[in-house]
Amino acid sequence: MISEHIQTLPLQAIAFAKLRSYWELLKPRLSFLVAFSCAFGYGLATKGNVNWIILSMLTLGGFLLSGASVCINQIIERDLDKVMNRTTNRPLPTGRISVNEAVVFSLVCLIVSLGILAIFTNPLTVVLSVVSMVLYSFVYTPLKRVGPIAVFVGAIPGALPPLLGWIAATGAISHEAMIIFGIQFIWQFPHFWAIAWVSDDDYKRAGFKLLPSGGGKDLNTAIQIMVYTLFLIPLGLLPAKFGITGLNSAIVATVCGVAFLAQTFSLMKTGNQKSALRIMFGSFLYLPIVQIAYLLDKI
Repeated sequence: MISEHIQTLPLQAIAFAKLRSYWELLKPRLSFLVAFSCAFGYGLATKGNVNWIILSMLTLGGFLLSGASVCINQIIERDLDKVMNRTTNRPLPTGRISVNEAVVFSLVCLIVSLGILAIFTNPLTVVLSVVSMVLYSFVYTPLKRVGPIAVFVGAIPGALPPLLGWIAATGAISHEAMIIFGIQFIWQFPHFWAIAWVSDDDYKRAGFKLLPSGGGKDLNTAIQIMVYTLFLIPLGLLPAKFGITGLNSAIVATVCGVAFLAQTFSLMKTGNQKSALRIMFGSFLYLPIVQIAYLLDKI
């Protein structure tokens, strides 16, 4: 029995390593954020009358759709990922997953996700899900080497998850849906640009041009980051203004917006990496905190 276990252990280890590599292809942290944003939009639209089966399937579908999109992105950028420190250990550059395997995996994730959404939501949700995948994988991805227009294009699929959740619940695009889309759309700009500032050396090696104002880590770029962050403060009040949420979440959104904005002043003053890192981590905190506050305000 012991000898049999020893003989099978290497195969088990290989299988586990392969599964872990496939898991990495999904970029689980990003895909979980997408899935959460879908669930957030659905929860906000249902006003407490949640169908938990639909919510669960929407969340799973959103996760797999995001996974398929980022997998396609990694297939297209596999040679560029080899030259960047932050991506050189990904499954494709290291050869842990072959291109053919990644293509099959992405197709399976895409087909399963669209199948789930088609069964448990509605046609408009499915159509916009396909639009999101195409924009991210086949428009945003090549535009990253063209110029900062990529950030604008990438912000559209980046902001679609809460809209998809709302549409999954209501079957329609309403002004309320566009408000929660708009908040996440504007949030993308300080989020993207802070990451681009921190990763500028890596991005330059790959030929990515994501920073505004000629691609410089300068005062003009810092001011643009500040301006878009400033927009989040009035935008964060719109859900309360239009009766989607209440006063409590408006206060939370304002406090988070002011705290987020305060971080940009340091970047304008110093222009250093540490200040950009604060904005990047601030962006990671702002969105889920505000979205959770909106949801709790509906309970």
